[in-house]
Amino acid sequence: MFLLRSPLLLLLLLLPLGSRPQKLPTRDEELFQMQIRDKVFFHDSSVIPDGAEISSYLFRDTPKRYFFVVEEDNTPLAVTVTPCDAPLEWKLSVQELPEEASGEGSGEPEPLEQQKQQITNEEGTELFSYKGNDVEYFVSASSPSGLYQLDLLSTEKDTHFKVYATTTPESDQPYPELPYDPRIDVTSLGRTTVTLTWKPSPTASLLKQPIQYCIVINKEHNFKSLCAVEAKLSSDDAFMMAPKPGLDFSPFDFAHFGFPSDSNSGKERGFLKSSSKFGRQTPSKPRVDLHKVCIGNKNIFTVSDLKPDTQYYFDMFAVNTNTNMSTAYIGTFARTKEEAKQKTVELKDGKVTDVFIKRKGAKFLRFAPVSSHQKVTFSVHSCLDAVQIQVRRDGKLLLSQNVEGVRQFQLRGKAKAKYLIRLKGSKKGASMLKVLATTRPNKQAFPSLPEDTRIKAFDKLRTCSSVTVAWLGTQERNKFCIYKREVDDNYNEEQKKREQNQCLGPDTRKKSEKVLCKYFHSQNIQKAVTTETIRGLQPGKSYLLDVYVIGHGGHSVKYQSKLVKTRKLC
Repeated sequence: MFLLRSPLLLLLLLLPLGSRPQKLPTRDEELFQMQIRDKVFFHDSSVIPDGAEISSYLFRDTPKRYFFVVEEDNTPLAVTVTPCDAPLEWKLSVQELPEEASGEGSGEPEPLEQQKQQITNEEGTELFSYKGNDVEYFVSASSPSGLYQLDLLSTEKDTHFKVYATTTPESDQPYPELPYDPRIDVTSLGRTTVTLTWKPSPTASLLKQPIQYCIVINKEHNFKSLCAVEAKLSSDDAFMMAPKPGLDFSPFDFAHFGFPSDSNSGKERGFLKSSSKFGRQTPSKPRVDLHKVCIGNKNIFTVSDLKPDTQYYFDMFAVNTNTNMSTAYIGTFARTKEEAKQKTVELKDGKVTDVFIKRKGAKFLRFAPVSSHQKVTFSVHSCLDAVQIQVRRDGKLLLSQNVEGVRQFQLRGKAKAKYLIRLKGSKKGASMLKVLATTRPNKQAFPSLPEDTRIKAFDKLRTCSSVTVAWLGTQERNKFCIYKREVDDNYNEEQKKREQNQCLGPDTRKKSEKVLCKYFHSQNIQKAVTTETIRGLQPGKSYLLDVYVIGHGGHSVKYQSKLVKTRKLC
């Protein structure tokens, strides 16, 4: 096999061999290494170089032919064709080389066009043919000498492909070898994770060549080559930017639609945006749901962040990092486990329901009013941190908000409507709530609260045995109860925060901790402030003060706790 551009190939084949007998050149290693580094050399060439993989492009229904020469009989030969993103039809054939020119003894060569037709128009003997999108091989331990032709055709769409041919298959071995069992095993399956294992490539374990493994995950199908994956990841619009068949363009023009040049020979192949030279620019399509990750030489990997109850396809490729050539393992697929089914809690009209949600968890509530209604009211009391509430009526989203403390939402009703409430917990910790749904707008389960639920302590009024505090009320007449509890001097804000469960009412407190209860409201919201002096305290001691407001339905809400300390000396 030899390494020359197409014009040189034809020139050598068409020289008058009878008048000047000579052999076709063999693989010149120095020339070969020089030209393989300049890969652009092959892009507009009909010659397949010995021992190098080339990338090329096919227009739909436009055949392409490649040549190479085997000089001697009984030569080993291996040819590999890799379709990238469309099935290919290809065949390999061989014809004898002309031994002498036929110029009728005159010593003059035949006309150029006549000799060209003699060599390129003969079909030769077909050795192998294939149609499909698999990576397919032709391997022969003993091939005859001759001019070999590789014909390729894509009938489906414009596409690109790769070809590798060698006369030294035993020593080259550019593709990683697969293990005796090339399957990918699924060893663990969860709702959002899948763990994969595979046997290492002998190229890495025995030949000690540098191999890395690349995993491809998608929801559509398995891939048969890494070339097909890269084509899928590239923009489909790039195919529309290729020049029309028949145009005269240099090999350097190929760099404009995806083939590597000197400037990017070390990078991954990918279609580049076209320049104005090749046509108008079109917006690229959104990327497909396809992910490729290379993980080095490990042979176990856990894929995470998957969706529950979803089928995924997994492919594994062993990549020789010296040659950048790859071999596909047998792909597999798996369906992630379903989400744990949530039990839906039924809400009864006008009745408060207690709800507990795990950290980052969710709960579903259902409210189906028995009678027709014009309005429906949802009251939510978040006892700890803020939670998210979503309300849907017959599948339609009506409400989505974060709730902290007590909130009330009034929505327009609909005959025979069913409401689904989704409560999502806090990331900080577990959540506790009280929820009420009612079609009776006057029924209020929770007392109304001011925007500011802090308790204010007056430092100047502080004595050795008493403290004076104040808090805000509302225009609605409610019952307020204040409780005190002595705490250690090292009691801090962090401990106080852990006790901020607003849903725990006065019934959970000791009778000795109760200070007093009183009713309070003001029609003028600006004057809805009340004060209270708590007496009978010990000098220099710390106390935690709590104020509870109790609604007409008996449900209470706790204000933010206040830590106070009496004077030590008076």
